Formats: sequence, C-alpha cells, structure tokens
Amino acid sequence: MEEHYISKVHPIWDYGMGVFLLIIAILTILGNSMVLAVAVKRSSCLRSPELLTVNLAATDLGMGLSMYPLAIASAWNHAWLGGEATCIYYALMGFLFGVSSIMTLSAMAVIRFLVTFSSKPARHKINRKVMHICIMLIWAYAVLWAILPLLGWGHYGPEPFGTSCTIAWGQFHNSQKGFAFILSMFILCTFLPAITIIMCYLGIAWKFHKTHQEMQNLNRISSAAKLEKKLILVAVLISVGFLGAWTPYAIVSFWSVFHSSESIPYIVTLLPCLFAKSSTAYNPFIYYTFSKTFRHEVKHLRCYSGQRAQENMKNSINSNVSFMWHGGGNICLSTRQIEMREIPNQ
Repeated sequence: MEEHYISKVHPIWDYGMGVFLLIIAILTILGNSMVLAVAVKRSSCLRSPELLTVNLAATDLGMGLSMYPLAIASAWNHAWLGGEATCIYYALMGFLFGVSSIMTLSAMAVIRFLVTFSSKPARHKINRKVMHICIMLIWAYAVLWAILPLLGWGHYGPEPFGTSCTIAWGQFHNSQKGFAFILSMFILCTFLPAITIIMCYLGIAWKFHKTHQEMQNLNRISSAAKLEKKLILVAVLISVGFLGAWTPYAIVSFWSVFHSSESIPYIVTLLPCLFAKSSTAYNPFIYYTFSKTFRHEVKHLRCYSGQRAQENMKNSINSNVSFMWHGGGNICLSTRQIEMREIPNQ
C-alpha cells in the first residue's frame, strides 16, 4: 500500500466518517429514488422544464451509488481500497456528477428566469426537444471536464487525509500548467454557474417584489402571489444548499493550490469534504417539507407499491394545484420542478 493511500487521521475519525457517509448514502439513495419514482409515475403529465429536475435527481443518485460505498469501505479500512485505479474512478465520478449538478442548477435558474420575464407565447418554446438538447449539452460538458485530467490536463489523486480521491489540488502548487487547469475549471465550472444562479434568482425576487407591491397598492394579494413567494424560497434553498455545501471544500482546495497542502491540518481537509458530499441528500427533504403533493405521492408509493390510483391522482391535483402549478391548469411532478414554475399570469 502506497503511503498517500493510507489514512492520516485517527481511526476514530475514519469510523465516524464511514458512519456519516453511510447515513448520507442511505438518505441520498432513498430520497432521490423517491423523486425519480414520482417522476416516472407521473411521466404522462411531466412538463418540459421538469426534465431538468429529473436530471438533477439522477446526478445525486448516481453519486450516491457510484461513490459512497467505496468511500465508506475505505474509511473503515483506514486506507484507500483498490489503489490508483479506483482512486481515478472515484475522482472522475465525483467531478462528472459535480459538474453536471451545478450546470443543471444553472440551467434551471436560467429557464425559470426566462419563464418569469417572458411573454406566455415565448414560454411555450421551452419544449421537450429544447430540454433534451440542454440535458445532452450538460452531460457532454461534464464528461469533457471529467476526462481532461485523463488526457494530461490536470490530474486525479488522493485527498491529503488519504481515504478519498479528487482532483490533485496540491500537485498543482507552483505548476503553471496545473494552475491554468484550476483557473479554467474555477471560472467555467464554479464561478460562472454560481453567479448565473445568484443573478437569476435575484432577478426573479426583484420581479416578484415589484408584483407584490403592485398588488398591495390594489389591496389584493392573490393566493398565486403567495404561492410564488414560497416557490422562490424553495428554489433558493435548493441552490443555497448545493453552493453552501461545496464552498468550504472549494476554499480549502484553492488554498492548497497557492500554498503547500501540508500547511493544512488533515482534519481541516476532511470536514469540508464530508460537508460537500452531504449536498446530495438535502433536496428530497426540502420537497417533502414544502410540497403537500410530494408528501402525498410518497405516501401513495408506500401504500400502493408504485401502482397508479386514478382517484388519488385526481384528489392530489385538485387539492394541491395551488402549490405546485399555478396559471397552468394541471399539476405534474411535485419535486424539483418547484424550480421551474411560472409566475402567475399577468
């Protein structure tokens, strides 16, 4: 076993990391599987922008299935399992699903922004064909960045604490070629998508604020306006959850680029890594908290093992349409589609 694949922290930390990742893995797999199950069950009324919601759930589930079992076993082994081959595989999967997630969130924010500020005819141009192309571009972009280190631009390697793998940040220290890769990746895969998400939701919030003020002046605040406020809150929580989880890790990683990674205590490199991995488990809880329809569908799946019940579907649509789809006529997927909803018709 090579030295850099052996854990640098106390075994208690490794056991704790394994337990934490096991909990995150269970929550990620169960939660996002339910999201996808609801999407499949209601596929007949799934609207075009909601395909991004399905894609986002798929990236979280993919990360939970392809990465966490290996990470858990390595933590409890107190050393990375499989050596360089599994290290490259693990790091590549993390980079692939990470880029796909942030680009999907960015696309969702842009489309919601366009829906908010566009006329009704323009909204109909966001059809399934457009969404399919968008999703293919997202995955092509993620695959491109994931294979670049395999082609010699960048490098995958173990984390400083030994029992996880990622982009070898510390190896780019004092490397001009490595710095060019890190800078490009930071701008194109982190900074610009994050700024896009923030600016889009700030624009949506401003639009909603102006509409809310106009309604207050007329002494009428519709239920649809209250609904939009709630939808914006959920959209912001989803994006903040992802960006907030990954920001500490990004800070520590960039520190190791400009300074020696040996200057950072191993525990300081471990904790942000664990916090970042927890991002895959947040969103189903957000949906369950804010969406009566999603709660209903989850209970329906439990009770009927995924069988379609037309009467319950009808009751769900009639009772919860004001939360999940307003101004559209019917309700589709009660999950991350929350991000994709239109503002009330003016």
